[in-house]
Amino acid sequence: MTIAALFIMLFGFMFLGMPVAVALGLSSILTIFFFGTDSLASLSLKMYETSEHFTLMAIPFFVLAGAFMTTGGVAKRMIRFAVAVVGHFHGGLAIASVLACCLFAAVSGSSPATVVAVGSIVIAGMVQSGYPKPFAAGVVCNAGTLGILIPPSIVLVVYGAVTETSVGALFMAGVVPGLMLGALLMIAIYIVARIRHYPRHPRASLKEVLIAGRDSVWGLMLIVIILGGIYGGVFTPTEAAAVSAVYAFIVAVFVYRDLRLVETPTVLVEAAKVTIMLMFIIANALLFAHVLTTERIPHAIAEQIIAWDMAAWQFLIVVNILLLVAGMFMEPTGIILILAPIVFPIAMELGIDPVHLGVMIVVNLEIGMVTPPIGLNLFVTSGITNMSIGQVIKAASPWLLILLSFLAIVTYVPAISLWLPQALG
Repeated sequence: MTIAALFIMLFGFMFLGMPVAVALGLSSILTIFFFGTDSLASLSLKMYETSEHFTLMAIPFFVLAGAFMTTGGVAKRMIRFAVAVVGHFHGGLAIASVLACCLFAAVSGSSPATVVAVGSIVIAGMVQSGYPKPFAAGVVCNAGTLGILIPPSIVLVVYGAVTETSVGALFMAGVVPGLMLGALLMIAIYIVARIRHYPRHPRASLKEVLIAGRDSVWGLMLIVIILGGIYGGVFTPTEAAAVSAVYAFIVAVFVYRDLRLVETPTVLVEAAKVTIMLMFIIANALLFAHVLTTERIPHAIAEQIIAWDMAAWQFLIVVNILLLVAGMFMEPTGIILILAPIVFPIAMELGIDPVHLGVMIVVNLEIGMVTPPIGLNLFVTSGITNMSIGQVIKAASPWLLILLSFLAIVTYVPAISLWLPQALG
C-alpha cells in the first residue's frame, strides 16, 4: 500500500506538470504523513543532513569550473587542436568535432554545455565545408553526451553521493568507456564519410599541431589536475572540484584572457543558478530515498527478485530497459536520484560491482539525452542550428544504434569500466 501510494503520487504529480524536485519532496512528505511512522520534523532534519553531504560539495565547484571554461575560449582552442590532429582524415572535421567533445567533456562535466560550446562553432564550419547540416547536427548531438561520462561528471558525483560509492573510482571508470565510445563514433563517421565522399582538410604540419596543442594545453591540464590529484593522494574529489574551479578562473581570466574580470560576477551568478537547481532536486530526492529506506521498499523488491531466482544478467536487462524508458521522460540527475536507491541494493545482493553499475547507468542516461520527447541534447542542438525538433531527432537517430550497441558491451563486459580503477588500486 505504501509503495503504491508513494509512486502513484510521484508520477501523478509529474504528469500534472509539477517540477521533479517538488514532486519528489511532496510525495515523500505525504507518504510519511499518511502511511509512515516518522514525524514530519524528522524529514526537515533529514533534508538538512543530506544537503550538507561532503561529496555533494563537489557539485557547485565543478559547475563553476565548467562555467568558466564554457564562457572562455577553451572550446575554440580545443576544436583547433582537434582539427590539426585528425582533420586530414575522410570526414576529418566531423571526427574533429567528436574529439573536441571528448576534450571539452573533460573540463565541463555537462552534456548540454558540451553541445553548446562545440556545436555552436563546429556545426557552422562543417556546413561551410560541404557537410549536410543534418549530418553535422546528428554527430554533435550524440558526441555531446560524452559530457556526463568522461570525468569530471556531475552525474557520477550524484551517483557516488547517493550510493556512497567512491567518486574517484567512478571518475577513473568513466575514462576508458568514454574514450571507447568516442572512438566508435569516429570510426562510424570515417566509414560514412568515405562512402559519401565528404571533404577532408589538408594534413597539418607537426609545427601546426604543436602550436594548436600549446594553445589548448591550459584547458587540457584541468583533467590532469583533477584525476592526477585524486589518485596521487593530493586531495579528495571534493577538494579537486574546488581546485578545478580556481584553476578554471585563472585560465579564463589571466591566461587566455577571454573573460574580463568585471564579467566574473555574471559567471558566478549563472553557476549559482544551476547549482541551486541541482541541489534543490538532490535534497528532495534524498528525502525520497530516505522514505524508500525507512519503508524498506528496496529491501522488499530485492527479496522478491531473489525469490524469483533472477540471475545478474537478467537483472541488468531489466535495469537497462527501465533506464532507457525513464531517459525518454526525465533528466539524468532525477533518474539517478529516484532509481539508484532502488536498484543499488538489489545489484549488491546479486554481486554486481557498484562502480560498474554506475558507469552502466550513465551510459543509459547518455542515450536518454538524445531520445525524444525530453532528450535535452535534442533541444540544445535545435536551438544552435535553427532546425526543428523533428529534424534534429531524424538527424540524431542513426547514431543511436552506436550508443545502444556500446551499452550492450559495457553492460556485459565489466572490465571496460573496472580495468583502470583496479589497475590504479
